[in-house]
Amino acid sequence: MKKLLASLLLAFTGSVFAAGGGVAWDRFPQEKMSDMAALQSGAKLFVNYCLNCHAAAFQRYNRMRDIGLTEQQIKDNLLFATDKVGETMKIAMDAKQAKDWFGATPPDLTLIARSRAAAGQGSGSDYLYTLWRSYYRDDSKATGWNNLAFPAIGMPHVLWEMQGERKPVFEKRVEHGHEVEIFTGRWETTKAGTLTQAQYDDAVGNLVAFLQWMGEPVQSQRYRLGVGVLVFLGIFAVLAWRLNAAFWKDVK
Repeated sequence: MKKLLASLLLAFTGSVFAAGGGVAWDRFPQEKMSDMAALQSGAKLFVNYCLNCHAAAFQRYNRMRDIGLTEQQIKDNLLFATDKVGETMKIAMDAKQAKDWFGATPPDLTLIARSRAAAGQGSGSDYLYTLWRSYYRDDSKATGWNNLAFPAIGMPHVLWEMQGERKPVFEKRVEHGHEVEIFTGRWETTKAGTLTQAQYDDAVGNLVAFLQWMGEPVQSQRYRLGVGVLVFLGIFAVLAWRLNAAFWKDVK
């Protein structure tokens, strides 16, 4: 179902898209990383919509206790019948069959946000957040879907029932002697989804937050520890400065 979430995205927003050119990425709502309810919602979306084709083989189910879930909640809501809470998040799909069906083996998503950032694609989270909001219907493609951020993407829009169907609005311009289509930043809804656009954006933000968390579950603790260390060093520097002044005050 998904070809390369590892090759994911680029754009939508009110910025301008030139065919063949770049597209601005939307800003992922970073505050969701400290919102346990958002992370839990993202985990549910990941298990229901992504884990059918994409594994997260470096992540164990029970690690989700760090986002406020009990083992019983994980068992009741996030595990498939044959899985155990201490196991990694693997899939049953055969890699060779997946490649035959989709043209490429769907990548493992444990580190997808970090890998996109390492590839120079913004924060990684901005990249993923934009992709899921850039799909549109394209009957010329085998999946019936295309994406402004990743033209000719092999991964279909698995969240389409939530978002509905829409199409980007282009205008024709002549640039360097060639006629090109420019994305105006506007979309036309052709079929309503189960969520409003604001609700859908919020859901995508939750999913991306979980993907970012999964790449580094201790990120929040690392930030807090870093702040604590800097505060300690600041206080220590002041004390050392005053102690030095007191030690040398009577030295001529």
